[in-house]
Amino acid sequence: MDTSVTIIGLILTLLIAIPLFYSMRSSSINKAKIEAIKTKFSQNNHFTFELTETQNKKVLALDEKNKGFLLIDFNAKEEVVSFVDLNTIQSCKLIPTTENNSDTIVKIEFEFQYKDGKKTEFIPFYKIENDQIGQVCLYEDHQLAKKWTKMIQDCIAM
Repeated sequence: MDTSVTIIGLILTLLIAIPLFYSMRSSSINKAKIEAIKTKFSQNNHFTFELTETQNKKVLALDEKNKGFLLIDFNAKEEVVSFVDLNTIQSCKLIPTTENNSDTIVKIEFEFQYKDGKKTEFIPFYKIENDQIGQVCLYEDHQLAKKWTKMIQDCIAM
């Protein structure tokens, strides 16, 4: 009786411990990878990304003092890292793209308008093909993008 209870207890413990171990390991690897990318784009510690937010395998970071913006997207097959020096930016807008003849959003991009040369840069934030289940993350990502567009605009205006 005691042996069977002990074996069942050990099996239940393993069933709980193994997924927790892999989850914590994955989280620490991602944190290390994010910090390495931030360090790479800090340009010899010129940019320090104090404001950081993570959601749906996307990381947004902002340096309000030196005006730098970093977007890391782990949803794509290969991670996508985009950096923008906001000192050279005049404005930032959010551009949602819909399917033909419907309200279904298939892509959300940040549009950065440069101060000189009328150059425009588009940085993709959400693509429906990267959403594994199909628009499950759309609402959350759209709200996050709106919030960060306002934060970027406030940073540019400072």
